[in-house]
Amino acid sequence: MIPWLMVSAIQVAELSVSSVVHMFYGLYIFSSAVAGDLTQSLSESIFKPKATIEVRQIDQEKTKDVNDLPPIVLVHGIFGFGKGRLGGLSYFAGAEKKDERVLVPDLGSLTSVHDRARELFYYLKGGLVDYGEEHSKACGHSQFGRFYEKGEYQEWDEDHPIHFVGHSAGAQVVRVLQQMLADKMFEGYENTNENWVLSLTSLSGALNGTTRTYIDGIQPEDGKSLKPISLLQICKLGVIMYDWIDIPWLKSYYNFGFDHFNMSRKKTGVRGLVDLLLGNAGPFAASGDWILPDLSIQSSMKLNASLQTFPNTFYFSYATKRTTKPLGMMTVPSGVMGIHPLLFIRVLQMSQWQFPRDIPLPYKGYRDEDWQDNDGALNTISMTHPRIPVEHRSLILRSDSDCLPLLPGIWYYKIVEADHIMFIINRERAGVEFDLIYDSIFERCRKHVFRKAPQTLPNEAQHHERGDQEE
Repeated sequence: MIPWLMVSAIQVAELSVSSVVHMFYGLYIFSSAVAGDLTQSLSESIFKPKATIEVRQIDQEKTKDVNDLPPIVLVHGIFGFGKGRLGGLSYFAGAEKKDERVLVPDLGSLTSVHDRARELFYYLKGGLVDYGEEHSKACGHSQFGRFYEKGEYQEWDEDHPIHFVGHSAGAQVVRVLQQMLADKMFEGYENTNENWVLSLTSLSGALNGTTRTYIDGIQPEDGKSLKPISLLQICKLGVIMYDWIDIPWLKSYYNFGFDHFNMSRKKTGVRGLVDLLLGNAGPFAASGDWILPDLSIQSSMKLNASLQTFPNTFYFSYATKRTTKPLGMMTVPSGVMGIHPLLFIRVLQMSQWQFPRDIPLPYKGYRDEDWQDNDGALNTISMTHPRIPVEHRSLILRSDSDCLPLLPGIWYYKIVEADHIMFIINRERAGVEFDLIYDSIFERCRKHVFRKAPQTLPNEAQHHERGDQEE
């Protein structure tokens, strides 16, 4: 009896600490964005410059050259946001400024991989987001969502493919989108195929799920339902209340992406709120149409069974880890200072977590020790390349030059000493490694990944023109 009480007390204490840490970090990010916007607005009102008329000559040739470049699309992960949310805050910490043709879509931060993949397609092509009739009925939400009056890359097709960079769950979103393109799953677009994706770079990508889902509250028995008392239950309560209260200016700053579930008090009333809280409706109902169930090992394995690595697409992966095994013994966090406070406890927990032995293992050959190395959110083994239920072709790299010339259809991967949020939100944390990572990603997209002839960058074109004139 006493040991059980001690374990329960420790679990409650851990849940309380985790909840407070996550809540304060979220409030910090939100308040920073609001404060930044207020400061900028105040500064502009006080130091408003005198109106002047300036005639600028637009370099039509340079503009045309830039628009001819295949876009590099940065896809955020769980709890993420795109351009236009949280004021001027950048999820990718300003990395989008490193290239002249980068798009940063704002997708649902907690919506399922399926729903986000659909949103990403219409963000690029334009039109009314169609989640699919069959899927929408099964999950109990509207078939249609946001309307994009003008797609960000309407010419997108096999002859005008795109580079994608996905962080965390964003990498799996792109894989699902590519499979949807191959399977021609978008009504009215019969000509889609897998070659619309030129390259996919996975940055700490959730390619095979994570054991953290079980620590946070997903039942390991089915990889889908929630434990009665857990961090995810608190998260669920907060999300439901946030969407039900439905304060427009607040949601314009940050939106979890569940608008197609119609959870607003204006549509459901108090009775609807009760149904949402009891799990009779909404994304947290039995269908589990939200991101966390998608990230369990069981759900990832089921999803991966239908996802291919395509022969004409280039794949690259950065797998992160913040653990070490001193003297080949127990796996522990690799220091304290290099791990974000939000993640330190989870790095420790994930390095020690074991799959319950009284239930079936998630897949044949599963071993706890394989999943111990982690970055505080994902297991390193999950981030290298798709490996369950079938292992895809892969090659580990020590440096980027090891893989030149690049070949399509192979997952090239590197293991980087970093935690899960090292390369997002706060650029200063990553230091010089931030530039090394993103510079290598953008350079590879522009100089080493192509199907026909390598494209000429705008500044290179001007350089060549000046060289010809000097001769």
